[in-house]
Amino acid sequence: MVDQGGARPEAPVRPLRVVHDVPYRAQWESAELVREIVDGRLDASADPRWGQSGAATPEEYAWWSWRLCGVACLRMALEHWWGVAPAAMALAGECMAAGGYVRDGDGLRGLIHAPFASYVRSRWGLAADARELTPAEVSAEVAGGRLVMVSVHPSIREPHGPEPVRRGGHLVLAVGATDTALLIHNPSGFPGESQAFARVPWRSFGQFYAGRGIVLGPPGASPAG
Repeated sequence: MVDQGGARPEAPVRPLRVVHDVPYRAQWESAELVREIVDGRLDASADPRWGQSGAATPEEYAWWSWRLCGVACLRMALEHWWGVAPAAMALAGECMAAGGYVRDGDGLRGLIHAPFASYVRSRWGLAADARELTPAEVSAEVAGGRLVMVSVHPSIREPHGPEPVRRGGHLVLAVGATDTALLIHNPSGFPGESQAFARVPWRSFGQFYAGRGIVLGPPGASPAG
């Protein structure tokens, strides 16, 4: 139908709501204990499921567990597309060999995005692209069927708290998007609050987001942008 002015009416804009059915994995083996570990009430070495990580000792597990947010995101993506979730320490070792992690004395540098993306492509056959992304581009990638590992401040687990003094330092997996919020799987989120499909309003996302991430997709997937 044509209106009286001769112009076709615009098609109604459909509200955006895309949520991918991605299994959740914490960076600690006992997801229900994350709050106690993060708050310091429980040492990570006391996680009763530490052996499932593939670590040789509870101490090795405890040291690595604080650094496994990116590995947890990869485990979720692999389980989503391939139906497998390799042990965290096996993936961490492969990432280190590929340059995604670099030992620095008693510390660790990483996750380093570019070599990690290369590792994911060659080892697991997934599409992986490390780059800068605006929030709108993150939303478009998710709406296009991909998952995005986004660099955010760890306090995103409590989005209604004070604004962080810096952005980045932690990786979460974007698994859904709506017009008003990004839905994330947060490897260090709190059970029942900010772990699986945690809703982060777009209006507050920017205070945590470092503006970069790693776009993941099934074989042959290409970025929306």
